[in-house]
Amino acid sequence: METNGSNARVVSIIGPTASGKTGLGIALARRLGERGQRTEIINADAYQMYRTMDIGTAKASAEEQAAVPHHLLDIIDPSETMTVARFQKLARQEISDLQGREVRPILVGGSGLYARAAIDDISFPGTDPKVRSRLEQRADTEGAGALYDELKSKDPEAAERMDPHNARRTIRALEVIEITGRPYSASLPRYRYVIPSVQIGLDLPREELDRRIDIRTEQMREQGFVDEVRRIRPELGVTASRALGYAQIEAYLDGNMSEDEAFADIAQKTKRLARKQMGWFGRDPRIHWLNALDDDLVDKAFDVVMRADAGDYDETDAHADDHHVTHHLGDIAD
Repeated sequence: METNGSNARVVSIIGPTASGKTGLGIALARRLGERGQRTEIINADAYQMYRTMDIGTAKASAEEQAAVPHHLLDIIDPSETMTVARFQKLARQEISDLQGREVRPILVGGSGLYARAAIDDISFPGTDPKVRSRLEQRADTEGAGALYDELKSKDPEAAERMDPHNARRTIRALEVIEITGRPYSASLPRYRYVIPSVQIGLDLPREELDRRIDIRTEQMREQGFVDEVRRIRPELGVTASRALGYAQIEAYLDGNMSEDEAFADIAQKTKRLARKQMGWFGRDPRIHWLNALDDDLVDKAFDVVMRADAGDYDETDAHADDHHVTHHLGDIAD
């Protein structure tokens, strides 16, 4: 069997929060290790990159991190800002370094755009405050419709995919066109790997996912999430504070809701986030969906990886942009 040669695909494990991605990543790494393939895990969850934000982000435990080497965990302070463009550079560098040592990377994370940014044909054009300000002023004086008409003439493909009344997105598209000299549609995500990869998605019934989220939320409470937020609150920057759960605990600490209300709201909003995540993932036809409750889950994931290495999926992956599909996702869609 090919062991970490040029055919070894990057593995990306995706799925909604609480679906068991961390556990599968470690189990799959061990299974590959038994076959002589060295593997290490790259975190693709935006908020797990922040130091000290452990309980609220369900970060892999010390034992789990000891079982398989992890990368891009605890790399910035909560006062700093992580962006998808910054993550893309970091992740691709980690992938390159691991492959250079003949180690197979396994990406694990629920942040859909982050997971794709590491391996897909996605670019993140910068911004120009002066251009943005000028376009915003025009939107105020001429109206969103006038800017949308301009976008239609400059980039019909991008305009077709946008809401004419969403001035913010129209402004962004025109800004990118002006500062890059290329159509905005050229920077839109494509279902096209720039690094040979295989994606494994964890699917499970809505009721079971909700049950797992309730359990996880209660575990966060028992593990001392309130104390974690109280301790790191002075350091939380604008981006880090958006992590689900932290705002609710801050509201409790400020006396604006009870502790029970805070955790009930966390559970409810986590379930809503899980639906959105599944909607996001469900549009990618390259994902190999596995039942998270399957007793043979690790065996099936291993088989998918071996078949990917053998090139079994190359033809269909190459045409993924031609036909978008929506997976039923265990009846989890919005």
